[in-house]
Amino acid sequence: MPKLKTLPLNALSEIPAPNADAKRITALQKTGGRVTGYQLEDGRIVEKQAAVELARQGGIRGVGISSRKGSYYLKSLPDDTESNNLGHLPTVQIEN
Repeated sequence: MPKLKTLPLNALSEIPAPNADAKRITALQKTGGRVTGYQLEDGRIVEKQAAVELARQGGIRGVGISSRKGSYYLKSLPDDTESNNLGHLPTVQIEN
C-alpha cells in the first residue's frame, strides 16, 4: 500500500477500513459540475450519500470521508499518485 501523506489526512473526518471485496471508484457522476454519484469498478453507479455509507461499511477502497457545511462526501486518500485522485477521474453520463 502506498505511503499516505499525513497533513491531508487531517482534512478527513473518517478513514474507513476497506473490506477484502471493497471496490474502487473509476468515474464520477456529475450534475451541473457537482459530483452526485460515483461509478465503481463493477460498473455500478452509487449516489453520493449512499457511497458515503458504503465507504463507512468498508465497501469502497482508497477513500476517506470529509464534510462541508453538514454534508458528507468522499475524498481520495492522499498518496504519491495523482492519477487515482477522484478529481482526475473521468465523468460518466447517466442515460435517462
